[in-house]
Amino acid sequence: MSMNNEKMIRIFDTTLRDGEQAPGAALTLEQKLELAGRLAALGVDVIEPGFPISSPGEFEAVQRISRMFPEVEICGFARAVEGDIDAAVHATEDAAKRRIHLFLSASDIHLQYQLRKSRAEVKQMAREMVAYTKQFVDRVEFTAMDATRADSDYVIELVETAIEEGATIINLPDTVGYALPEEYGALFRKVRQGARGAEGVQFSAHCHNDLGLAVANSIAAIQAGATQIEVTVNGVGERTGNCALEELVMALNTRNDALRVGTQIRPEHLYETSRMVSRMMHFPIAFNKPIVGRNAFQHESGIHQDGLLKNRSTYEIMDPVQLGIPHHMIILGKHSGRHALKHKAAQYGVTLDASQLDDVYASFKRMADQQKVVTDEQLLHCIGETLNEQLEAVELLDVQVIAGSSRSRVASVVIKEQETGLERTYAGVGSGPIEAVIRAIAQSFSELIEFEDLELHSLSSGENAAGEAIVTVSCNDFRYQGSAMHQDIVMAAAQAYVAACNQAVRGQLYEQNSAVKAGAVGVS
Repeated sequence: MSMNNEKMIRIFDTTLRDGEQAPGAALTLEQKLELAGRLAALGVDVIEPGFPISSPGEFEAVQRISRMFPEVEICGFARAVEGDIDAAVHATEDAAKRRIHLFLSASDIHLQYQLRKSRAEVKQMAREMVAYTKQFVDRVEFTAMDATRADSDYVIELVETAIEEGATIINLPDTVGYALPEEYGALFRKVRQGARGAEGVQFSAHCHNDLGLAVANSIAAIQAGATQIEVTVNGVGERTGNCALEELVMALNTRNDALRVGTQIRPEHLYETSRMVSRMMHFPIAFNKPIVGRNAFQHESGIHQDGLLKNRSTYEIMDPVQLGIPHHMIILGKHSGRHALKHKAAQYGVTLDASQLDDVYASFKRMADQQKVVTDEQLLHCIGETLNEQLEAVELLDVQVIAGSSRSRVASVVIKEQETGLERTYAGVGSGPIEAVIRAIAQSFSELIEFEDLELHSLSSGENAAGEAIVTVSCNDFRYQGSAMHQDIVMAAAQAYVAACNQAVRGQLYEQNSAVKAGAVGVS
């Protein structure tokens, strides 16, 4: 969000247009409508919902989104041809706020091999098509495609022509992710200073990430006078994608001291928006992805964990809670130290003296040397063995699944209740084996635990390949996460779900005890 006395940067989101052009990222109409709602809630200024001329489905998506979100400017995308413009105008005619976005190639490479036209012919096309569009809408965005590989003097000619005919936003895209930040900034400065009428229009940047410079180039454009940045959630898009919305926004927020610009984005919605795009497009998020990646706010190194436990700012420059990210700060692995173990045990209401901590640490290290990460469930089991106590609420003893190509999947599980020692069998039905197993296991917990999310990852290849399952559940507004590894991915999911639910039971008990103690202190 913006701070006082800042220049505001408009966020133009093209996840539903350029983002969907990534191979395999196609969205259904209903998915587009749902994502548009999420983008509106996130606070984007402009949504580009699709390419109306490309298909009847695209036209309908743009038309319906135009009618649904009056608080957001809706952008109709078109080539510089009358048919495209007509479709974009018609699709967006019910929008409370709208613009039409024309694009036309500027580089000699594109003119020679794609358009097969001269510079003079393309310039005339720009003149005629901007003028044609201006008959229907006040706000016209003109994109000089491949501007970073074009002759900058010719780009200025094109921009002047577009402005003369009524363009109100000029976009200078790095279409193939070729520019370096200093080159991109210099292009904006040269065009803004050299094009007649430039002082009366907005300038926009649209950067691709082929060299990993999309965010850096977008910031360079801002520093050179751009007031709109075109982005996609998770950086999805053609080839290696576009400038990532969440990375740009958090760079502007975190380095506000240097950049002094703001946006209307609500950071608390970034994480859920990212996950929604990932799920709908079936594009997994890299573990090391900035801001929203699994490892972005997790720490295994003992040195880092010790610093974080003393003061979070020692190794984190952003607060994940403010981004809507469930904060599992400490990850237990072979690099973790005693401070992390003691802290994690305390989160579940377990206090370890020095001798007990040494014993747990020794067992933990043996386990950590055999696998990459030690889960909370495994740690609790390790602590339980040291204390001679059973800390898990239930134990999963057996799983059986019946699956077929033309029937629902049926699962049965055998669960042992640790408090009573009783073994009970539960059954569940689902459209897939994992859903059936989850439904069966859920019956064994009396607490109201809500299943939220399942992530599946392949950890190796070959006949002995193992899969990792990570399950997130919630209970009374607290989130808990369990993970498991197994050659059978259904078993991995089942074990991870049980681990998450056990943590929820233990965590809720700890929260209740903490509340009781706090109340007792207040009474005294």
